[in-house]
Amino acid sequence: MTTITPLRDFVADMTRLVSSESCEDGLLAGGKTLLERLVADDAWLPDAYAEPDPDSYRQNLLWCDPLERFSLVSFVWGPGQTTPVHDHTVWGLIGMLRGSEIGENFSAAPDGTLTKTGDEVLTPGMVSAVSPSIGDIHKVSNALADRPSISIHVYGANIGAVRRHVFDAETGTPKDFVSGYSNEAIPNLFDRSADVRGAIS
Repeated sequence: MTTITPLRDFVADMTRLVSSESCEDGLLAGGKTLLERLVADDAWLPDAYAEPDPDSYRQNLLWCDPLERFSLVSFVWGPGQTTPVHDHTVWGLIGMLRGSEIGENFSAAPDGTLTKTGDEVLTPGMVSAVSPSIGDIHKVSNALADRPSISIHVYGANIGAVRRHVFDAETGTPKDFVSGYSNEAIPNLFDRSADVRGAIS
């Protein structure tokens, strides 16, 4: 049976972390521990936020801190789906929940030229980090040709409303974009009525 408790626990713990820690290194280290715990459990993600789209990957908002200090999203990749080369402009953590994805990492020279710096393959349970200070430009693809993959991302802002950049893969020319979100409703983290009823009976 699907239980949303791990998601609720993550949101509470991440809220405590951003309330007590302002250093990026501390946020990435603490957030990595919390996200590893979340993606170690594959039963909590509601089906509505795990459905692929035949035409494009989906970025579903699962939670946004009321002060927009962090947001949590599920990325759902259909077979063969990929992003353009893009940046984030804020710190972020990527945790693999189901399937596998390939991240192609790039660095930008002062003249804007992009140089590929390597590939990173994520499998379930793995967590990776991005930020302008450690490397922020990449292209992400579903590593599986026959089924969807799902990763869970936490970012240091309301990522769907952040002005970011996509890059021409040949010239490195940046273009502004704002990703938005694929969903219009977020999971209900606060209906704990079943737990409370269970404690009564």
